[in-house]
Amino acid sequence: MYGRDGNPTWEAVEEVIGGLEGGEALLFGSGLAAIAAVMESLPVPGWIVVGGDAYNGTRRLLADVAGRGRLRFRTVDVTDAAATLDACSQMAGGPGRPSGQSGSFGSGGLLWLESPTNPLLDVIDLPALIEGAHLLGLDVVVDNTFCTPLLQRPLDMGADAVVHSATKLLSGHSDVVLGAVASNRPDVVTALAKRRSLHGAIAGPLEAWILLRGIRTLDVRLERSQANAAELARRLAGHPSVERVRFPGLVEHPGHELAGRLMKGFGTMVSFEVKGGAGAAEEVALGVRLMTAGTSLGGVETLIERRGRWEAEEHLPPGLLRLSVGIEAIEDLWADLDQALLGAPAGLL
Repeated sequence: MYGRDGNPTWEAVEEVIGGLEGGEALLFGSGLAAIAAVMESLPVPGWIVVGGDAYNGTRRLLADVAGRGRLRFRTVDVTDAAATLDACSQMAGGPGRPSGQSGSFGSGGLLWLESPTNPLLDVIDLPALIEGAHLLGLDVVVDNTFCTPLLQRPLDMGADAVVHSATKLLSGHSDVVLGAVASNRPDVVTALAKRRSLHGAIAGPLEAWILLRGIRTLDVRLERSQANAAELARRLAGHPSVERVRFPGLVEHPGHELAGRLMKGFGTMVSFEVKGGAGAAEEVALGVRLMTAGTSLGGVETLIERRGRWEAEEHLPPGLLRLSVGIEAIEDLWADLDQALLGAPAGLL
């Protein structure tokens, strides 16, 4: 058989990710390849309801595919469960399937969720939306990249599939580009395995081995990064140059109580708005010395970025900065961020 159909190194990684998520997993050449494989599994024209604050690549892919008539999609505020399910109902256009039953994957449409969202870090009532979407006949996919299965297991909540950019927290060292899909539905796994082979969206065995090695330290990396994120969020909330902090671990966050119930931790991502708008935020992002101005996330190093500089992110607050918090010493991180916010020398840094 061609190596495009499988190899032992993939299988080792898939066994680990599948076990962590509570299903079977498939490895892909990138997170976007995993997302595309799920979308390409839908009938033509398929229907997708997706959060307006979903991952930039997901929304741009949807726009591209919809522009060629292969599917239709609607963006919604997924923090509003009633409005989201109303959009699903309008999309479904008919009675849903009985609870606990399903037709072919995506035949009734798809609800695509993230929680927390990227980059506004809104927390979504996943169980309620999953149950409601199923009653309307839709299948549900959750992008679990931000949480990883150590903080949140959407399949246990009833989701039909989970996707990951394994480039991020799962591998954890910013040195590979990979993706994964997990599901506890055999029909979904079979369909996606066929899609991967036919479309060639495969991972290299070396990259798969690097990912497997990275997952071995996921628990300790998450513990340190989450502690750093919580402390940076707390300090940023009191900083004179900061207008608003978005972090589920803060009690003033609208989704704090929900995150406490659904997640085993508050994650490694912090978003905050700088006073002075886009120009001031860019100066902060380019003024750091220890942190790196970069667009990825989930590595052991801290990255900072103004997300509004990208295509399809015009809806974001102009002064919004997204932090992917790493495992560096907290006082070094704070000294660097504080000097960038104040425009002062970095001191010992």
